[in-house]
Amino acid sequence: MSPCPADHSTDLLIVGAGPTGLFAAYYAGFRGLSVTVLDSLPEPGGQINAMYPEKQIFDIAGFPAVRGRELVDRLLEQAAPYDPCYLLGHRAETMERTTEGAFVVTTHQGVRVRARAVLITGGIGTFTPRPLPAAAAYERAGLAYFVRRPDDYAGRDVVIVGGGDSAFDWALTLHPLAASVTLVHRRDTFRAHPATVAAVRAAGVEILTEAELSKVIGDGGDIEAVEITRRDGQTHRLPCRGIIAALGFTANLGPLLGWGIDIAHRRHIPVDSAMRTSLPGVYAAGDINEYPGKVRLIAVGFGEAATAVNNAAHHIDPEQPVFPGHSTDVSTTAPAVA
Repeated sequence: MSPCPADHSTDLLIVGAGPTGLFAAYYAGFRGLSVTVLDSLPEPGGQINAMYPEKQIFDIAGFPAVRGRELVDRLLEQAAPYDPCYLLGHRAETMERTTEGAFVVTTHQGVRVRARAVLITGGIGTFTPRPLPAAAAYERAGLAYFVRRPDDYAGRDVVIVGGGDSAFDWALTLHPLAASVTLVHRRDTFRAHPATVAAVRAAGVEILTEAELSKVIGDGGDIEAVEITRRDGQTHRLPCRGIIAALGFTANLGPLLGWGIDIAHRRHIPVDSAMRTSLPGVYAAGDINEYPGKVRLIAVGFGEAATAVNNAAHHIDPEQPVFPGHSTDVSTTAPAVA
């Protein structure tokens, strides 16, 4: 993936690096547009990487089954020949319209992106991990909110905090790799699917319930151990070289509410059949948009992305047709990868 320069210009700014946004990056490249993909999370993949990277997805055309993480990798690979740039870990804050009809979007870190059209593919809005206060000082030094590469935990003592599907999925995934895996949850009931809970128990993962991670012990850099406090007041010290805080995410449209776009019930962006929002030059695709008969599936988002990009291409250059022809009719569908 190519990182973005600080302030820069692009043909199409895609706000949201979930599967719909990543497919849109490919399709925009196919249409000859320069592309910037912006997301508040530090890794591409949106909800997939944040919540179910190791789960099998069964309703993607052409894949009888595909792991979430693999689908994200394939989408990145598909877009790569067109060299989109990725502005990750940046939340889109403000959007202004220039006198030429373009847009300037500024992130919470002060980076400004000038775009001729904007496509919003932000799913259900900006994802923010629920914090683990006792370990906050160890972000990027042993504390993670989701796991991009399970092999990074090989041979390490891992503590997972949470009781939902993500926590149990990670426990099941990391157990064969890690030196040890301990799952800590403050209640004695779980939100995770009972079959996954049973599989984690059968694998022999230690599960501590009615307990909280209360303290992290480290050398000023890496984590060495954690203290777990049970509801009865007893404290246990566990060796630990990695903490996964699988406490869920909050999501909201946040700054998008102030962009001058019509929004229904503060949750979804109404669009027409061309995926146009109420603001000319701004489009929306995927779970974030709304229209009669809307079905929220990844597969639907892919089609909406193609529709939005083709119409954005025509908006950027009215000489360009909305329909570019089929990829099979183009002699070279993608530039050679260097």
